[in-house]
Amino acid sequence: MGKFDRVLLASDFDNTLVYTQGALDAGLTELPPLPARSREALEYFTQNGGFFSVSTGRALPAFARYAAELPINAPCIIANGAGLYDFRTEEYVYTAFLHEETRAHVAVLLERFPQLPFEIYHTDRRIHAMHPNRFIINHEHLTRAKTVTIESFDEVDFPLVKLLFEDERDALDEVADYIRAQSWGGEYELIYSGDHLLEMTARGATKGGMVLRLAEKLGVARKDVYCFGDHSNDISMAEVSAVRFAPANAIEEMKALPEMHIVSHCADGAVADVIEALDKTY
Repeated sequence: MGKFDRVLLASDFDNTLVYTQGALDAGLTELPPLPARSREALEYFTQNGGFFSVSTGRALPAFARYAAELPINAPCIIANGAGLYDFRTEEYVYTAFLHEETRAHVAVLLERFPQLPFEIYHTDRRIHAMHPNRFIINHEHLTRAKTVTIESFDEVDFPLVKLLFEDERDALDEVADYIRAQSWGGEYELIYSGDHLLEMTARGATKGGMVLRLAEKLGVARKDVYCFGDHSNDISMAEVSAVRFAPANAIEEMKALPEMHIVSHCADGAVADVIEALDKTY
């Protein structure tokens, strides 16, 4: 028995566990490793009975190579809540995918925005792209997950994990507003995971919702669920967390949430601050 038995900690990956923005800004081809302070704290947490999960906007091919390097001991939330994936058994535990009816909706979207740049994530490790632009190229550089360009969305097979629109923020706002204005707009979650990244997943596919599903699967009470993230797509996690945590580099919208606890910058091992707080609680 450990002091953290039946305690769940779910953390975002990019700019929460690892400072990927710093690597991108510096033009590096490799992401920095998990800070030693973070690794030591996470190993202490899991060795004392805690469940540690990563909850990321990344889909399977963009996160799999990093999952093996992290002290994870529970299924992970991928693609902003579109899937709950166990990297130990290499299988989906639960899914909330996009299905065939999405094809007609994308056709309407492409009629309005004929050159819309977006990535298409499949349930295996394939990623297709339509109308790739510099943001898609930069994203591919960051994730190191290869995309294959296609000419028509008719080439796509279903189900899909998510669509990722990539452009200037004002252009993405226009796309999001258009989708929400459609009669079918309510069938989807639209969330920004970065300044130039707009994610579209099935309705109900959110990080927060999937964290609660994971907690139920693990037998963790709501009062023992803790979440840690830095961006808009992490707000749904903060809303279900017993205590809200964000790194110092989080966006202002995240920091401004009620009763938010701001810890150190993610590059300085911020998750260790979270575990230190839990160590005092339990």
